[in-house]
Amino acid sequence: MINKAVLLLAHGTPESAEEIPEYLRNVTAGRAIPDSVIEEVKHRYIQIGRSPLTEITLRQAELLSRRLHTRAYVGMRNWRPFIAETVADMRADGIERCVALCMAPQNSRTSVGLYRKALAESADGMQFDFIESWHDHPLLVQAFAERLEAAREHFGREVPVVFTAHSVPSRTITDGDPYEKQAKETAALVARQAGLPESQWRFAFQSQGMSGGPWIGPTVEETLNQLQDESHKRVLIQPVGFVCDHVEVLYDIDIAFRKYGSQIGVEIARPESLNQSATLILALADLVQRRLTSESDVNTRAGTL
Repeated sequence: MINKAVLLLAHGTPESAEEIPEYLRNVTAGRAIPDSVIEEVKHRYIQIGRSPLTEITLRQAELLSRRLHTRAYVGMRNWRPFIAETVADMRADGIERCVALCMAPQNSRTSVGLYRKALAESADGMQFDFIESWHDHPLLVQAFAERLEAAREHFGREVPVVFTAHSVPSRTITDGDPYEKQAKETAALVARQAGLPESQWRFAFQSQGMSGGPWIGPTVEETLNQLQDESHKRVLIQPVGFVCDHVEVLYDIDIAFRKYGSQIGVEIARPESLNQSATLILALADLVQRRLTSESDVNTRAGTL
């Protein structure tokens, strides 16, 4: 009998601001980083205390393991536990086949593509069934809608909603990357699930990079300016590209966008992140269970890594 497991993949995050330079070198594959960028990222980490991304992803894996009665591992692309280290642990545990799921629902060569590459470089003969995207999974959509509905009940049901996802370099989209289309599709599905009319929601890309070259938009700031011009005084920002709290939520939204909103007279709030949402865990379980129980040859469906 083949020993099967689940591998959740995520970006990774350092434990402290002192580890930021090494972490950023991992993100950029060793390319030089301006001191100003390093100091800005340190500043953001200090503002939020620490990023809980790794801790939350490990907890998500634990909940998924309980749900499926299957071992679940976590591998990070840019920090410990690194993907290669986790795959070595899996091999030592006798795992022969694994369903790999990136905790970024929308597929982009700048995110999911890099996770798959890192996994391929570590596989060493182990079979991986890699889930490319899950941006439109009904239970993911439901999980976001549940969080949004709770926020609307508290903050106001007539308040406009700005759905967001992490921006990527424009060149990746012009080369046929599916990310932009999938991110907007997730937003539209959540809006429909929550009963939002088209006039009540917008979409924007957040967290544009500090390096050179254009990144896709519109930005959140541009969108908030438009809503302020339309006399809106309160706005909900609902990220649909992230499934847990981390810097892009705890700093970019909770600190930077709220500060920007106060400067233009717009109060900003956001729904709770999915984190340990029971509905999110059901979505992950459904995605993985379909692959674990499939009788098809993993190599014919997902490709040999």
